[in-house]
Amino acid sequence: MKPSGKRAYVLLATLIISSPAAAFDMDSDAPIRVSADTARLDDTEGTAVYSGDVELVQGETQLNAERVVLYRNQEGLSRIEASGEPARYRQPAREGGAMTDARARNITWSAAESQLTFERQAVIEQGNNVFRGDVIHYDTVRRVVTAEGGTPSEDSSGRVEMVIQPRSGENPTDE
Repeated sequence: MKPSGKRAYVLLATLIISSPAAAFDMDSDAPIRVSADTARLDDTEGTAVYSGDVELVQGETQLNAERVVLYRNQEGLSRIEASGEPARYRQPAREGGAMTDARARNITWSAAESQLTFERQAVIEQGNNVFRGDVIHYDTVRRVVTAEGGTPSEDSSGRVEMVIQPRSGENPTDE
């Protein structure tokens, strides 16, 4: 039996986001380390701009991009914007899940919205499961993934696409 659209979405959300609980954990004792070819810190504006082969790491969570902008407010780090051809986000597996490997031309993390946004040629892979769209939003608190298609081009159908592998040991006719 084929899964209904709603069941496929719930299954997709479970597969894609079962491992990460938060993108960058500001409550963690692990510092965020940044390395780049150049850096510009503006204390007045609360920004730090890193360019050239940027690597941002907290624990085992990693973000690589050509350019990264960090925004700070009174509470601390509030937003991260990364861009590249593509920018890449990796988060280790938790509780037996697969590692999350995502890429897009623009990746944004917002502390206030508890959200990761992947824009322009966005792809999230977790194990053999793949989710593609022009824009993919991941609510790190509610653990909800939403995606939007874009304009069809040579590189893309313009539609949201997903490949979901069957769970091992499940018999699809048991429903």
